Amino acid sequence: MAFDLDLIKKVYSEFEQKVNDARQLLGRPLTFTEKILYAHLTNPATRAYDRGVDYVDFAPDRVAMQDATAQMALLQFMQAGRAKVAVPSTVHCDHLIMAETGAEADLKQANTESKEVYDFLASVSNKYGIGFWKPGAGIIHQVVLENYAFPGE
Repeated sequence: MAFDLDLIKKVYSEFEQKVNDARQLLGRPLTFTEKILYAHLTNPATRAYDRGVDYVDFAPDRVAMQDATAQMALLQFMQAGRAKVAVPSTVHCDHLIMAETGAEADLKQANTESKEVYDFLASVSNKYGIGFWKPGAGIIHQVVLENYAFPGE
């Protein structure tokens, strides 16, 4: 299990107060999604946000990246000059595996065709403290749910 108990305690210790502040600001009960979003604002809300109109900055608890888009995200991160990631992060190699003939053959083909990408992602992950889930380790959505997610995160 990859649960970060300190992260879970931090999220829950602040969650109720942040939700109560948002509820008071909006003057109504909140949906579960609103509770999560308002509890993860970079700065406390000073007004209600309008869906589809306002831009809002969030401070995520975790970042999960898949192999097809993590390449660009990590190249940009490398330019930021940071020694390691600020929040727990993972790379999951599942999107470059084409489902064509069967799991074993498809994985072998992906490991051949995308070797350079996988090597780059593994190397950058290792350098910056990012968890790396190699090809065949599971589907990102399920891996995150089973290993990292908890209500409110």
